[in-house]
Amino acid sequence: MLRTRKIRWLSGTMVLLAILTLLLPQALLPQAAAAQAQTSGIDAVLVADVSNSMNTSDRDKISNEAMKMFIDMLPVQGDKVGIVAYTDQVEREKAMLTIQSDADKSSLKDFIDQLGRGPYTDVSVGVAEAMNILNHGADPAHSPMIVLLADGNNDFNKTKGRTQAQSDADLAKSVKEAQDQGIPVYTIGLNADGKLNKDALADLAKQTGGKSFITDTPDDLPQILSEIFADHAKLNVVKLPSVTGNGSYQEVTVNVPNDSVLEANISIMSSKPVEVQLTDPSGQAVDLNSDAAKLSTSKSYSLVKLLKPQEGDWKLRVKGAPKDSIDINLLFNYDLQLVVDPIKTKSYTKGDKVDLAAKLENGGQPLQDNDLYADMKATLVVKDVDTGKSEEQSLENTGSGFAGTFEVPDNHNYELVIRAEEDSFYRESAPITINAGGTAGSGSQPTTSGSEQDKPFPWLPVILGVIALIVVGVGAWFLMGWLKRKNRGFVGQMVVEIRDENTGDKSYPQYKKLVSFRGRFHLHQLLQLDPELKETEKYVFTPSNGDRIIIRNTAGGTLEKSGRAVDASSGVELKNGDRLSIPLQQADKTILIEYLV
Repeated sequence: MLRTRKIRWLSGTMVLLAILTLLLPQALLPQAAAAQAQTSGIDAVLVADVSNSMNTSDRDKISNEAMKMFIDMLPVQGDKVGIVAYTDQVEREKAMLTIQSDADKSSLKDFIDQLGRGPYTDVSVGVAEAMNILNHGADPAHSPMIVLLADGNNDFNKTKGRTQAQSDADLAKSVKEAQDQGIPVYTIGLNADGKLNKDALADLAKQTGGKSFITDTPDDLPQILSEIFADHAKLNVVKLPSVTGNGSYQEVTVNVPNDSVLEANISIMSSKPVEVQLTDPSGQAVDLNSDAAKLSTSKSYSLVKLLKPQEGDWKLRVKGAPKDSIDINLLFNYDLQLVVDPIKTKSYTKGDKVDLAAKLENGGQPLQDNDLYADMKATLVVKDVDTGKSEEQSLENTGSGFAGTFEVPDNHNYELVIRAEEDSFYRESAPITINAGGTAGSGSQPTTSGSEQDKPFPWLPVILGVIALIVVGVGAWFLMGWLKRKNRGFVGQMVVEIRDENTGDKSYPQYKKLVSFRGRFHLHQLLQLDPELKETEKYVFTPSNGDRIIIRNTAGGTLEKSGRAVDASSGVELKNGDRLSIPLQQADKTILIEYLV
């Protein structure tokens, strides 16, 4: 009876999924994907050159401070960050970590503080490893990016025979991969010693759709990271009045313009420590370590993050050392998308007019706060696909959206994008394709023609019947295999060590026999159910073919196998002699495992 119920459940579920897939209007998929991309979080890999040349290019390791500030600016939870430290090889790396708490951010920043220096440099190594980490740990619904901090110069180990041509070829391969996947590389050229290879870094950024920055002093890095964060998240940096410290508190007004703001990041950059106080629009003092606001501090910056802040004027009070220059920037995070009303899809000709209307949405629903539109301007960007030329025209602000008309100027194909902007952010719509080239209609919205010849053949009932038969058979086959594997035993043993990431100390090796386990077990059982390591429950082991086993992260994510970050959400197979490194997010420890048969 149990077996019959499971087969029915599996078959019914798969058939339902097939029906939903077939019933979803295919023409809506590109638009839906674009909307999802706009609301996605960030998957960032921070890549740092840690060669000895950086002792002069970045004497005070302010690049570390900049990376930490970038991490602090990310939302409280949801985004993912990986780190690569390279010379002519990968010295240290951190697989993609999903930020779920302040402790996760602290773990990443502590990792950055532990980075050392080493001989030789090969930029291609750092970029290639960043792509590898993204390929194995990025969330498809997120917006990926790479931030490279380097002087752009290579210094090869002559004993290895590495040449500039080989490095260039490897870098070109990574750049092509980034282009294909839409991953921008933002480069920061560190030039304290005047030996920056700015052209190489600028070219890398340009080829991938990123931006290139140069600084002669590491003190500029926090400002640059703010610009990078804003560019990738479609935000504008709001410059607040600078302050010259005088030993007393000085007040700066921080205006939260509307109640659609999810987070407000106030970055305070100075060469010396500052003290910060904050009051809300009602005049009440704000606890800077609460659910309403959080303060992060480091050697060269302080960052105040307001969570779902109230609209109005907040008062920031800053006390700095006498004559210390204090720069203050403001960045807002919004959960907003710009959505264009569907247009009729057909073949257009020269002189046809297309009415356009767009509005902001919050969580898939029209924005309720129309005050946000008050200071916004919208522009229609028209790209002639045939000639490559682009033109812009202003759209009307209706008070609850934007409207305008596009007149087809020629019998060409066009791509239309609407951009809406105000002081603190901007949004761009998904592209709309206008086919005026005389061929069959195409566009980003579904066809609304009512002619009989446009109606598709009713394949749906036929396809569903075939799918149902196939699914029943396949479901039964998978179920029988699942029942067989459920009580399968294990062979061999595991050598387990625990490394403390704060001190670098490792525990004595423990040898764990596996013959007592049947079907599956989780890593926490292997660690004798230590409460501190409870998060290891999400790592589950199951038997595989031969003398191999599979480890899977049931919560999704990555681990390191033989020094490489690999996706553990779908399972990683281990054979005799394989080694794993599993970083823990909460305990600030790493589990080291060797599987022996």
